[in-house]
Amino acid sequence: MKILLIGATGTLGAAVHKELSERGHEVLAVARSGGDLRCDITDPDQTAAMYEHAGRVDAVVSTAGDVPYKPVTEMTPEDYLSAFRGKVLSQIDLVRQGVPRIAERGSFTLITGVLARETIRTGSAASMANGAVEAFVRAAAIEIAPQRVNAVSPTVFTESLEEYGAYFPGMQSVDLARVAQAYVRSVEGAQTGQIYAL
Repeated sequence: MKILLIGATGTLGAAVHKELSERGHEVLAVARSGGDLRCDITDPDQTAAMYEHAGRVDAVVSTAGDVPYKPVTEMTPEDYLSAFRGKVLSQIDLVRQGVPRIAERGSFTLITGVLARETIRTGSAASMANGAVEAFVRAAAIEIAPQRVNAVSPTVFTESLEEYGAYFPGMQSVDLARVAQAYVRSVEGAQTGQIYAL
């Protein structure tokens, strides 16, 4: 398959790129500052240009999404809007603009995270964004068939515990290799409207 991979130079993106490439897929790496194509998916015009440059693809995979982390009492309306633009609207637009540009039975795989179902201090914007993406996936799945859309929703990565583990006390971590397998399941499988929680 020809796969457009958004966020390909990040920690998760690199792991997903490796797994999909090793399985024989043609992966077009997309990132803000590297990869085969440069694109900031928070800008709809850049997303449109990315699709134009990529041409017809079989799958679109997203591993990118930015949200601020602050206590609720320190959050501003702009912080919540930033989370919405950075993780929700950007991925919704990947699907909205991508439907006419991917294969008839192509797929989209988006990224959410454990904070849609578990909470941590300073994580209200991430919880909001992840929950919104998951709700969108379930709703969009019934409208875009036979194209498919799913989301991968991991907890903290084992490989990132040293840096982020303290923010997720008592939560089980997940290896990047296992998260990458969830992307394979979404891309190569037949399910739609699913949230792969890891």
